Amino acid sequence: MPHLDDVYTLARYLLRNAADAEDAVQECYLRALKHFDTYRGPAMKPWLFAILRNVCRAEYARRVAAPSATIDAPEATEQTPLWHEEQQTPEAALLRERDASAIRRLVDTLAEPFRETFVLREINDLSYREIADAVGAPVGTVMSRLARARAMLRSAWLAEQEQSK
Repeated sequence: MPHLDDVYTLARYLLRNAADAEDAVQECYLRALKHFDTYRGPAMKPWLFAILRNVCRAEYARRVAAPSATIDAPEATEQTPLWHEEQQTPEAALLRERDASAIRRLVDTLAEPFRETFVLREINDLSYREIADAVGAPVGTVMSRLARARAMLRSAWLAEQEQSK
C-alpha cells in the first residue's frame, strides 16, 4: 500500500486521535480502490491526500453535528522508529524529547489550514504543486499558508523559550 505512513501521519494531525486516524486511512484506501478508474496523473500521493482530506472533513462534520462529540487531544504515545540511532546521553535525550513534544504541541495549536499545509510540506515532503492539488487551493495560497504557519510556529517557539528562561 503506497504512501501508507504519510497518509496516516496527515490523518493523525487532522483528526488528533490515533484510532480515528486509522479508520480514516482505511476509508481513504477503500475509496481510492473503489475509484481507481478515475485516477489521472503520475502523482498518486496528492490524490490519496485529497481523498483523506475529504474523509477527515466528513468525520469532523459528523463530530460537530453530534451534540456530545468533542475533539480529543492528541495521545502521548510514541511509535518505535524504524531506524536506530546511536545512544546519546540521558540529558540530551531528555532535551530532545522535550523539544519534540513542544514542537508537536505547537503544530497542533495551528489553525487547520495552516497545520494541514505545514504537515504536508514539512513532514510529508510534498511540493507546493502537490499540496495545491491535494487541498484544492492555488499554489499561491499554499505558499502563503506555509509562510504564515512557519511564522506562527517561530513566534510561538520564541515566546515559549522566553518563558522558560
